[in-house]
Amino acid sequence: MAFLYYIIYKPYQVLTQFSAGGEKKTLKDFFDVPKDVYPVGRLDYDSEGLLILTNDTRLNKRLLLPENKHKREYWVQVDGAIAPEAISQLCKGVIINIDGKNYTTKPCKVSGFPQPPFLPERTPPVRFRKAIPTSWIRMELTEGKNRQVRKMTAAVGFPTLRLVRYSIEKITIEGMHPGAIKSLSEAEIHTLLFAR
Repeated sequence: MAFLYYIIYKPYQVLTQFSAGGEKKTLKDFFDVPKDVYPVGRLDYDSEGLLILTNDTRLNKRLLLPENKHKREYWVQVDGAIAPEAISQLCKGVIINIDGKNYTTKPCKVSGFPQPPFLPERTPPVRFRKAIPTSWIRMELTEGKNRQVRKMTAAVGFPTLRLVRYSIEKITIEGMHPGAIKSLSEAEIHTLLFAR
């Protein structure tokens, strides 16, 4: 059996599934792939960016095992001018709620963007408020709890306005637009994900 590997830029307000989503748009509305291809992991409906699609179940297991600690980089627009102390807190780990229990996030890398990153416009755009600034940060995590990034920025007082997964290991959405898809070979995907 030939394994297929794709990377996609999931648009905002799209469910990470190919099955029907009621009134909500799903991946099926944007991507025409064979029926046995499915997303590895997920991105929330209100998040956008990189997803890997494949019919290789081994890749799914290998990539999603927490002990493998794969790096995922998120570009995050937050409400307010984020303080250095908040960035420092995020780096060390913060307490968030997962399934009704307190959980301390693992240390991660967080840095501010001096200028907003170059990204395609979001549709619909983030609401602009003249009196309240926003700022962009880069967060590199090796874990992926449910809505983790949003919960982390909220925990330090800077709610997330826009969330884009930019990369998983060495695979990025650089040069891609929402709804774009690229096919990769097995050799390419393994080199980009697992070559240390």
